[in-house]
Amino acid sequence: MDRSDWQEKGEGHRQRLRDKFLAQGIEAFTDAEIVELLLTFGTPRSDCKEAARAALAQFKTLPAVLDAAPAELQQIKGIGSKNIFALRFIQGVARRYLRQRIVGKHYVRSSREVADYLIHAMRGLQHEVLTVLFLDAAHAIIDSAVVAEGTVTTNTVYPRELVKAALARNASALILAHNHPSGALSPSRQDEELTRTLHLVCSFMHIRLLDHLIIGSGDQVYSFADQGIMAKIRDDCRPILERTG
Repeated sequence: MDRSDWQEKGEGHRQRLRDKFLAQGIEAFTDAEIVELLLTFGTPRSDCKEAARAALAQFKTLPAVLDAAPAELQQIKGIGSKNIFALRFIQGVARRYLRQRIVGKHYVRSSREVADYLIHAMRGLQHEVLTVLFLDAAHAIIDSAVVAEGTVTTNTVYPRELVKAALARNASALILAHNHPSGALSPSRQDEELTRTLHLVCSFMHIRLLDHLIIGSGDQVYSFADQGIMAKIRDDCRPILERTG
């Protein structure tokens, strides 16, 4: 088979994948087919089937392939900078889509969508990131923003800047979320101390801290509110707020 025949066969295969998606949707695709098609966006004249299979063999899951560092991806034969750009770009599009989809929605009724966004945005990160969701008085989501990166503790998160960001958005309530790169879900003592500090600071400014979410590995999310920790923090802090209020 000469090169022109190979390219014609490859283009026919890619067109069949595109037609399959248009006719049946993403659920008809295997993870290998998804990665293959994404890789072809970067190198449309190359056969990316083996590279896609190798990526999944190396990283095990589709999310892990999308979350992989460029240096790790480049170790796989057939994956270069253009392929990596395609993977990172589609991940960025998905992240923006999920983020914009939750804005304006009531948090309680859309908590699953919020979790989907946070999981996608924070899963696989090699360092801790603290994200804040800003809500209005009816608990509709106004915006979200990363407010700290690195080790998330009371020494690295600045309550003044957090309150400033909330006031700038006219937020009445907040939800914190940070990831555990280790994948563990259980909150640390530092996580609880940070939550307590921010609850106090926000309360002084008449801003309510509704929850603190920890993003672990996979699709796991730990909620301080669901586990009763937020209620305990509020009870513990009530005497302090009453004395100073």
